[in-house]
Amino acid sequence: MSAACRAPHSTNRSRSRRRGGRGRAALLAAGAAAGALTLAACGSGGTSGGGGNTNFVAGKDGIATAVKADRKPLPELDGETLDGKHLNLTKAYKGKILVINVWGSWCAPCRAEAPNFVKVAKETKAKGVQFVGINTRDPERGPAIEFEKAHKVPYPSVYDPTGKLMLRFPQGSLNPNAIPSTLVVDRDGKIAARTQQPLNEAKLRKMIDPVVAEK
Repeated sequence: MSAACRAPHSTNRSRSRRRGGRGRAALLAAGAAAGALTLAACGSGGTSGGGGNTNFVAGKDGIATAVKADRKPLPELDGETLDGKHLNLTKAYKGKILVINVWGSWCAPCRAEAPNFVKVAKETKAKGVQFVGINTRDPERGPAIEFEKAHKVPYPSVYDPTGKLMLRFPQGSLNPNAIPSTLVVDRDGKIAARTQQPLNEAKLRKMIDPVVAEK
């Protein structure tokens, strides 16, 4: 992914030296949160995982998949939704196939893929598939709420303006580190597939259908 697509990083080292240990720790934490996502609406997608022994196959179509034996569990993801309700993704949808879409209202590819997510979410609900969004890098909720209203999004989104939820993904997992990113989590709560690109309807179904078919 090009340098222009990357989130800004703090490089003011002299200031961090002048501050005490607490100041340096705060700067490092902020830098980690910013660097956790390669947050840009590039649409090209990526193939990197969380580092270490990833054990997944990155397809030419930009979709990375893991066989059952090599899947990593979804970390506990919880927070307040855009409409102010608390949601724990890991617990609320236990036993369901979970499709997690990381998006921002400012992201043009997110706007382009939204109708596909709305359509597929409605059509796969009866098969035990639950869609959930993670809205990130929107400093205020207003634009994100308007985005959902405009596209008639039928599923909730957790509000994560700083990207802190992305820091919970362990090394070696199919972590979402770009916007947009999409994960498919199997019925056992493990990450089966990931892409870091905007999805048309066909590619979205290509990610979901094999997991639905699993016994």
